[in-house]
Amino acid sequence: MTKVFIDGSAGTTGLRIHERLENRKDIELIILPDEIRKDKDARYEALNSSDIAFLCLPDSAAIEAVSLVENKNTAIIDTSTAHRVNPEFEYGFPELFGRRERIKNSKRIANPGCHASGFVALVEPLIREGIISPNADLSCFSITGYSGGGKQMIAQYEADSRPSLLGAPRQYGLAQSHKHLKEMAKISGLENLPCFSPIVADFYSGMEVTVPLFTKNLKGNLEDVRRIYRETYNSKIVHFEETPDEEGFLSALAFSGRDDMEISAFGNEDRIILTARFDNLGKGASGSAIQNMNILLGVPEETGLNV
Repeated sequence: MTKVFIDGSAGTTGLRIHERLENRKDIELIILPDEIRKDKDARYEALNSSDIAFLCLPDSAAIEAVSLVENKNTAIIDTSTAHRVNPEFEYGFPELFGRRERIKNSKRIANPGCHASGFVALVEPLIREGIISPNADLSCFSITGYSGGGKQMIAQYEADSRPSLLGAPRQYGLAQSHKHLKEMAKISGLENLPCFSPIVADFYSGMEVTVPLFTKNLKGNLEDVRRIYRETYNSKIVHFEETPDEEGFLSALAFSGRDDMEISAFGNEDRIILTARFDNLGKGASGSAIQNMNILLGVPEETGLNV
């Protein structure tokens, strides 16, 4: 029986991980009572007693949690931003070339950010195959449900009396300093940070990440892009879809409540848009964390997931 501890189980991601694990017969959850769940000594004991520890914490607390782990057999899956570009941590997106085996053999895994998951999935294969140059200047916009902002934003959007401006999509990250930018560039193989426009809208969960391209800046065309995606993404969790049928529209809500990701590419001979649709709480957070745990355990990756 694998012992699992969720450090930060009261947060949005931690709660979702707990929901996915509480009925699994191969998992024994280590649960701290509410009155001591933030106690350092109690957390130290739980972390070092576990086979796998999920860190669902702010960055500073995640760094502290890692420092508390002295058991060399404890594997850490960190869902915070703290270690995503740390070379001592394996980036937990197994669909990227060569990463599944490295995740399997790692004790330190950094779970991807939600926006970054879509961007990296779209861009990394095209850089690796030479379609996009590593020194390209890319842009990206991404629309997400408000659950991505955590408990505080959820409460704000679901309040009986809320500001009227919350009724329409809101762009943020205006200073171009979003915390996902570093991993978006590094994991994709880009030399330059992309120009990134994240948007939060009035729906609970779901995400749609878009990267626009001009064909004149590529070493290939739309069919080359689709061929690479078709060859790269053919699993139950990340899959290429040639032509999603929504009568000319593409909804960011389509994958709400699911743990898989849909990759697509549209456009013409001059302009292309790359899209990734998934749930910001699924493949963008807790679903991805469970997938990484399943890889460590050697069980089918979709175990306990909705795909």
